[in-house]
Amino acid sequence: MRDNLSPSSGVDAEEAASELNCLPYSVQHHDEGVCLLVRMGPHRILLDCGLRETSSLLTSLAKSPMPADLVLVSHAHPDHARGLLDLHQAFPLLPIYASEVTSKLLPLNWLDQDPQEIPQLCHALPLRSPVEILEGLVVELFPAGHLPGAVAILLTYTTAERAYKLLYTGDFFLSNSRLVEGLRLEELRGLELNVLIIEGTYGTSRHPHRRNQENQLAERINRAIADRCSVLLPTPALGLGQELLMLLRSHHHFTGRDLDIWVDGAVATGCDAYLELLPHLPPSVQNFARHQPLFWDERVRPRVRRLQPEHRATVGKFPCIVLTDSTADLNQYCQNETGPWVILLPEKIDIKVNSKYSATTTDESYLLAQHSDGPGTTQLIHNLRPQHVVFVHGSPAYLADLTSLEELQNRYHVHSPSAGTLVELPIGETFLQPAPPETNYEGELTELGTVITVTLPDAITHDPRWRQFADTGLIEARWQGEELVLRGLSPRELLHQNGDRYTWSDLDCCGTCRYQRGQRCWNPVSPLHNFKVTLEGYCPAFERLSNPENQI
Repeated sequence: MRDNLSPSSGVDAEEAASELNCLPYSVQHHDEGVCLLVRMGPHRILLDCGLRETSSLLTSLAKSPMPADLVLVSHAHPDHARGLLDLHQAFPLLPIYASEVTSKLLPLNWLDQDPQEIPQLCHALPLRSPVEILEGLVVELFPAGHLPGAVAILLTYTTAERAYKLLYTGDFFLSNSRLVEGLRLEELRGLELNVLIIEGTYGTSRHPHRRNQENQLAERINRAIADRCSVLLPTPALGLGQELLMLLRSHHHFTGRDLDIWVDGAVATGCDAYLELLPHLPPSVQNFARHQPLFWDERVRPRVRRLQPEHRATVGKFPCIVLTDSTADLNQYCQNETGPWVILLPEKIDIKVNSKYSATTTDESYLLAQHSDGPGTTQLIHNLRPQHVVFVHGSPAYLADLTSLEELQNRYHVHSPSAGTLVELPIGETFLQPAPPETNYEGELTELGTVITVTLPDAITHDPRWRQFADTGLIEARWQGEELVLRGLSPRELLHQNGDRYTWSDLDCCGTCRYQRGQRCWNPVSPLHNFKVTLEGYCPAFERLSNPENQI
């Protein structure tokens, strides 16, 4: 691995590199976006272009007649696609490929521009069909869950000596959601991958099952309506907003209820785009749409309506639900003589909320994950068994957590490059695994009567997560097998404590698996067989212990 190469120097350095390498222009999500340049033999492939600010990329590529041989787009979310228009305008001959659904959703990234002036950027590729796109280079797309049209991209470069295989997941989700089927592991097993470039949005964190997340959110909205509050749900334009709307239309708390659901801004535009894609949505959704409209419906309760600008000041005088843009000014809803309002904010999405509005408001966060959690991420890796694993798309701290997992360090060559760092990916060669990031801190424990004091070195405060952990000065402790886990309590949790939190014993993990004894896996069919495992780990061979508290 080479360190500290600028993006401009990365292209020149390719000549001396191995058959496979990867140069990240950006590996973050949200603000920075994701953009990677992969080289396979003589071919240069740009994976996604989600840069918010493309000037530095375009400047570094200005001396090149073409920055890559082609661009492949995993899906239409802004952090993966918003830089494509600038890239196309700078290099109009550069071919851009995506799935058919993604090609239709891409224009939603530029709603501030005249749709007639946005060119047709993409060539659509079929799903599950290998296409030789350059000499010796074959591309195949597999549905990745997460968002309609989202794909995992398999690249196969064949030489006279051997075939090289690289899979880029983009954003992926193993679980089925309301409007998208999850990534199917069985479609990817047995690929004999050399390189897996995989997202790490949630790091090693673990989530309740998707259905539990939905039920917790529906229950919270139900309580708010019962308390005569209106509910405000700011969301991104694509994906989460439509998932929420489908949840509200089909959950037992709301079906048949005399309730208005208002949809505003780009979220409403995203709903219109989904209606154009109905033949590509899951069969269950198509069946739903045969009996009643998928979104806009004033006949069947709860009523779903597009919110017109002249009605924003009066919505909320009676309990209702409003879905709007994550970037919207919430003052336009929380006005005098409306409310009270409960503002529900999705985790991992930065949405600005004022401390005070004209109407009475409270704000809380909720989890409705659109990405796989830590166990889902490691499950995919263990099923594919690549030689190299490259983590992108996540905060540096979360990616470091994944990189340092012992179950990955022992089995794969693990990389978590920063932007501008060229990663060479030698295949079948001796490789010295880089030392994992230091994430353990030694401290002391003191018992004084009825008080126990845990002392940790101040080096722990250098981690950017410390400020959030220590924000209130209060912590929660729980047993996790033989280990004691501490977590900080946020101000929002202290204001809105409820019984929705799940416990470790509810999770599918090594700590509740019948084959885990003495922190080792004794299941002969598991990829972790005879390895020491962390109790929060997970593998596809998991079988729940009937009584987790009896586990040793």
